[in-house]
Amino acid sequence: MPEPAEPAPQQLKRVVGLPGAVTLGLGSILGTGVFVSLLFAVNLAGEWAVLSVAIAAGLAVCNGLSSSQLAASHPVSGGAYEYGYRFLTPVLGFNAGWMFLIAKGASAATAALAFAEGIQYLIPSARNFDNRVLAAAIIAAVTALVLSGVRRSVRVNGVIVGLVLLALGTFSFCALSNAVTFPEFNSESFSFRDVFHAAALSFVAYTGYGRVATMGEEIREPARNIPRAVIATLATTMVVYLVVTLAIVALVAPIPNVHVGSVASSLDQLLENGQASPIAVSIVRGGALLAMIGVLLNLVLGLSRVALAMARRRDLPSRFATLSDDGDSPHRAVLLVAVMIALLALSGDLYRTWSISAFAVLIYYATANLCALRQPSEERRYPRLVSICGLVGCLGLIPFVDSKTLVGGIVLMMAGLIVKLVADFQKRKHPVT
Repeated sequence: MPEPAEPAPQQLKRVVGLPGAVTLGLGSILGTGVFVSLLFAVNLAGEWAVLSVAIAAGLAVCNGLSSSQLAASHPVSGGAYEYGYRFLTPVLGFNAGWMFLIAKGASAATAALAFAEGIQYLIPSARNFDNRVLAAAIIAAVTALVLSGVRRSVRVNGVIVGLVLLALGTFSFCALSNAVTFPEFNSESFSFRDVFHAAALSFVAYTGYGRVATMGEEIREPARNIPRAVIATLATTMVVYLVVTLAIVALVAPIPNVHVGSVASSLDQLLENGQASPIAVSIVRGGALLAMIGVLLNLVLGLSRVALAMARRRDLPSRFATLSDDGDSPHRAVLLVAVMIALLALSGDLYRTWSISAFAVLIYYATANLCALRQPSEERRYPRLVSICGLVGCLGLIPFVDSKTLVGGIVLMMAGLIVKLVADFQKRKHPVT
């Protein structure tokens, strides 16, 4: 007798158009990417951070084109997790999904911690609370919004993106209009390792376009809209990042060895250097806090869709593949992701969570490029060289991450393999009937 067929999984509704897809990408990028990653990059590479951001942008373009090519042909939830299963091996596919959960979970934890630090800086009474408690509170609030459905989440995200762009424009105008001179790019201050370490940290800041691919099941006309959304997101982000990095460098340069620590206090220090008006300061402060909420919102959306895809294949418990009654949200996967982000936020360390994210996201996009190289010619939209450059770039930046992060990242990968072994054992022990 033939084996009984596994029931088809519930499908999410295609309710997101091109504008919504672009704002999802931008909302995932214009938060920790600007207000955390660029500060770390300047702290590492000084004025040469502009080069680091440009290197990261070039790599992001290659990875973005590979991802959009894959998502246009295979518009399903899960991103490189699903592509890895289709074009590589189940282990590599699982590893991509696992590392995506780690990478973006760590990014989301960074956003929550940055929001908590900002609240503590602006509201003295909030300092009575541990930053991890405040981070957990904002994670809970954003999770409640995501559970209300993707339509409402996309609308809220669009408003946040608009306000964040206003804040970034204000910050850049204050910085560049008050900078007396721009720093000289002195070869004596150039450090090959610091520039590429900063590039690795900056690359994470570009990877919000991956949210478009991981939510491919919910985007209308995916073959048309996904590539357009990825390209529009990347183009906007590159312009914004380069302008903001120049602005930060212009303000930091007069102060030797400036310490870039807490996001909120660093912004105030930079704005003070730029002689910004009280209104401008308020706009930038508010925009920074909103940006962290926007990033957290988009990451909970994207991560829950990867968890949904993994649960459908029973690489995670199948109960997390259940959708809400209206088919608008994988509510159990959303709750699982929220708990994971809260656990990562327990470290309370912005730099460590961001570094872990950098390592994991490089592994994830290396896998995506491998998948793109395996696509048949009729599905290919861009030359193979694009994916080759993306693969080499991702693997080439990994050694520049600090040693603690490398060790921690490898341990997390090994933990993922154990999860995969347990999941495969359970599948054999309890096959679908």
